[in-house]
Amino acid sequence: MSKKEDESRLEKLKAIVRSMPEKPGSYQFYDADGTIIYVGKAKHLKSRVSSYFHTEVDRFKTKVLVSKIHNISYTVVNTEEDALLLENSLIKKYNPHYNVLLKDGKTYPSICITKEYLPRIFPTRTINKKWGTYYGPYSHVGTMHAMLDLIKKLYHPRPCKTPFTEDGIAENKYQVCLEYHIKNCAAPCVRKQAWEDYQRNIDQAREILKGNTREVQRKLKEEMLRLAEELRFEEAEEVKRRYLLLDQFVAKSEVVSHTINNVDVLSITNDEKVAFINYIHVSNGQINQSFTFEYKKRLDESDEELLQLAIVEMRERFKSDAKEVIVPKEIAIDLDGVTITVPQRGDKKTLLDLSLMNGKQYKFDRLKQAEKLNPEQKQVRLMKELQDLLKLEKLPYQIECFDNSNISGTDAVAACVVFKKMKPSKSDYKRYNIKTVVGPDDYASMKEVVGRRYQRLIDEEQPLPDLIVADGGKGQMEVIRQAVQDDLGLDIPIAGLAKNDKHKTNELLYGFPPRVIGLKTDSELFRVLSQLQDEVHRFAITFHREKRSKRALHSELDDIKGIGPKTRDELLNSLKSVKRISEADEATLSNIIGPAKAKIVFEHFHQNP
Repeated sequence: MSKKEDESRLEKLKAIVRSMPEKPGSYQFYDADGTIIYVGKAKHLKSRVSSYFHTEVDRFKTKVLVSKIHNISYTVVNTEEDALLLENSLIKKYNPHYNVLLKDGKTYPSICITKEYLPRIFPTRTINKKWGTYYGPYSHVGTMHAMLDLIKKLYHPRPCKTPFTEDGIAENKYQVCLEYHIKNCAAPCVRKQAWEDYQRNIDQAREILKGNTREVQRKLKEEMLRLAEELRFEEAEEVKRRYLLLDQFVAKSEVVSHTINNVDVLSITNDEKVAFINYIHVSNGQINQSFTFEYKKRLDESDEELLQLAIVEMRERFKSDAKEVIVPKEIAIDLDGVTITVPQRGDKKTLLDLSLMNGKQYKFDRLKQAEKLNPEQKQVRLMKELQDLLKLEKLPYQIECFDNSNISGTDAVAACVVFKKMKPSKSDYKRYNIKTVVGPDDYASMKEVVGRRYQRLIDEEQPLPDLIVADGGKGQMEVIRQAVQDDLGLDIPIAGLAKNDKHKTNELLYGFPPRVIGLKTDSELFRVLSQLQDEVHRFAITFHREKRSKRALHSELDDIKGIGPKTRDELLNSLKSVKRISEADEATLSNIIGPAKAKIVFEHFHQNP
C-alpha cells in the first residue's frame, strides 16, 4: 500500500469515528477482506475508538492492529454491562485474530443430569444441553469423582443406560438387574422405589452440585426428626446415614467463612504471552467451583481488561448470579446489582489468596507439561529468568565457571567448566597447570588461569562467554574482573556463588561492588547454578588427584633416557622393585627386555659417580 493510499484509509476511518456517539456499545474492526479482526467494548464509543488513531499510541502491537483496519462498525447498547455481554458474544462468534484467545474448557469433564423420565447422573466431556443439565467443568478430575461418589452413596441414582419410559414402567416391561441386588440402585424401573422419591433424590443431588450442601443438610435433618417423631426409625436411620455422609464431605471441603454466601472470586497470574485467570464460586462459605482459564494475549492487554472479559465469560459459563465479585485490583466495570470488592484483609482476602494460589499452581503445571514435550523450553525459561534477574543485555547462553585445587601449594591446578543452554558442555571443559604462581595463592592462580583462558579465545577468535561465575564470593569476583576487564579490556558480566559458615552455597552475587541477588535457594535456577559450581569443583579435584597420583607413581626408571613406560612396566612386573632392578646383572635384564635396553638400564645404575 502506498503512502497516499494509507493516508486515504486513515482519513476514511477517522471520519467514521467522528460520527460515532458517546454512548456504551461494542465496536468491530475489519481488514481489507471484510473479516472482523478485533472486537472491543466501550463506555463511550467515540472516545475509546478515537484513541486508536492518536499519534502518541506507543504500543507496537496496537500500531500493527491499526495498520490492518479498513472499516469500522459499531453497535450501541443501553449500559456498559450490555456492552460487555455483546463483546463477549461477538468474540466467541467470530474469534477475531487480535482479541485475546480463551482456551476452551471443553476438554475438561462435567457432570450431567439427564432430562429422562428417570434421570441419570454421569461424567462427560460432551456438552449437549438438550439432553440434560451440566455442572462444571471440573479442572480437577479427582474432585469430580469425589462428588459423584458422594451422590452415589447418598442417592443410588440408576447406573444403567436403558431408556425407561413412564408407560413402560406402568406396563411392567422391565426387570430388576444385578445393580439392584448389589444395592447400587433402588430399582425405580420396577417401582421398588417410588418415582416421587427418586425425583426428590435427584433434586437434592442438583442442589449439592450447585454447592447448596448446607441447605440439603438442613432438609435432611428436618426429615430425620420428622420420621423419628412418627416412630419410623428404620427410615430415619437411612436419612441419618445420608446426613452424616454429607457432613463428612462438607468437613473435607474448603470452608472459609459461613457468613460468605454466593460470591465470585477471580485472580490473575500473568505470563509473557498468556494470562491465567482463576475463578472460584463460594456458596454458604464453601467453595463449590474452582476453575482456571488461559487467555492468550494478542495486544499486550492489561490485567484490568482481561479481568473484565473473564468476569463476563465465567459468570455466563457457570450461570452465576452472585451479587459480589472479589478481584485483586480495582477495575472499571459496572454490572447491574453487582458489587466489585478488592479485599485487604479478612476472610475475603483469604479467598482471593486461595484463588491466586490455584492460578499459580495451574501455570506451574502447564509449564511443566509443556517442558516435558519440549525440553528446550525449560532451558530457555531458565536463561530468561537469569537474564531478567541480573539485567543482562542478552541471554546467558554460554556460562563459564572457574575453580582452583592444591594442597599447600603443591600440584596446583585449575579448571574451567562450560554450560551451554543451562547444560554441561563437557567437550569444552579445560584443565590448567598453574605456571606462574608459587605457593598456595588462590587469587593469583585464578587470575592467571582466567587471563590465559580468554587471551587464547581472543587469539583464536572463539566466542566469549555470556556470563562468568566465580566459585566463591567477592574476592574471587574481583580477581576475575581484574583479569577480564583491566588486563584484557573485555566486558563480560561476572557473578559469584558464595558459601555460608557451613560451606554450603547460599548466595548469588552480582555487580561491582557485589550485591546479593534475591534468589531462593530452593528454586530451579539456583539448583542449576549450584550444579555448575559442583561440576567445576568436581572437575578441578579430579584433575588434582590425577596429577598427585602420577607424581606418586613416578620412579627412577622414568628418568632413564630411552626407556619408555612399556619397558618400565616389564621390568617392574618381573623384578618387583627399582632396588632389585638396580642390583640385577646385565644378563638378567637382557632376558627380560633384550640386550640393547638392558645395557642402557645396567649402565644407568652402574655408571661411575
